[in-house]
Amino acid sequence: MLLKTFRWAFAVTALGLAAGVLYDGWTALGIVAILSVLEVSLSFDNAVINAGILKKMNAFWQKIFLTVGIVIAVFGMRLVFPVVIVAISARLSPWSAVHLALTDKDRYQELVTDAHPSIAAFGGMFLMMIFLDFVFEDREIKWLGWLERPLAKLGRVDMLSVCIALVMLLVSATTFGAHAHQHGGTHADKAETVLLAGVGGLITYMVVGGLSGFFEQRLENEEEREAEQDAEQAGRSSGSPVKLAGKAAFFMFLYLEVLDASFSFDGVIGAFAITNDIVLMALGLGIGAMYVRSLTVYLVRQGTLDDYVYLEHGAHYAIGALSLILLVTIQYEINEIITGLVGVVLIGASFWSSVRRNRALRAAS
Repeated sequence: MLLKTFRWAFAVTALGLAAGVLYDGWTALGIVAILSVLEVSLSFDNAVINAGILKKMNAFWQKIFLTVGIVIAVFGMRLVFPVVIVAISARLSPWSAVHLALTDKDRYQELVTDAHPSIAAFGGMFLMMIFLDFVFEDREIKWLGWLERPLAKLGRVDMLSVCIALVMLLVSATTFGAHAHQHGGTHADKAETVLLAGVGGLITYMVVGGLSGFFEQRLENEEEREAEQDAEQAGRSSGSPVKLAGKAAFFMFLYLEVLDASFSFDGVIGAFAITNDIVLMALGLGIGAMYVRSLTVYLVRQGTLDDYVYLEHGAHYAIGALSLILLVTIQYEINEIITGLVGVVLIGASFWSSVRRNRALRAAS
């Protein structure tokens, strides 16, 4: 099962490392390997969240996520995205941005650094909304009950998560944004840029998440009506879970891609601490993205989230931490090791809590 799920990730690893050696010798192999590990460590929580969504989709859309989705993830976010950011921020044509990335790597890195405040604000707000909507929902299973119970009660207030996110954005724009970090260790007033980018992230979440939720709810209502009809006719009810298809699955797929994009921001920016070569960056982060996708599918097929019920909680707390880190990095530099460790520690703690819960249930039965 493990080999079957990760076989494409292993193949991409071999091809990516070989391409790195052919491109720039054995030093490049080490850089590509380091970037791969960096991407996996920063995106492990992404895999857990994706698995929670992917398990609702049917086999066809799960396959689309692994094929079309990985193309978008690798080439779109790890290769095209940094070029687009430079093109927009420096007001260059895409071809000029590509030429700059290949011929003047230092200047290219400077432009990406200067564009970081808008990237961090957009991704930070998108991820913040995911976290807030999770903690304000009243769930049957609670990991940190002392915290989640009062938050669930507060969640009864309409639009509370949006209000909190907007307040945090306003504070970030007027504090971190007013002294945004730029290349060379200088600072600039980018409060307006941060505010606009953050609102853009908030709108993106509400549109994509709202559409996917609407179609998911409609499909579930239809499935419930069909199950009731079958129960009346056959004298039994169907206990099979709803598998999203059609428009519901499409918008959920779109939501997953935007989610992956938000998670990849810190990885792309963090990669510049290791190299400013866009080719090596795409190879290393692409390999890491492939492992994250394969890990997502493995979690779904093994039913890991059902067995370890607190994993999803830990991943969402990691998302909340990452969103705050992104906002702070508008002004201050934070080492990528710290970012990665925060997510690993939170997910590791939730996994251990799940193991202890399972042992207690077995002992009680």
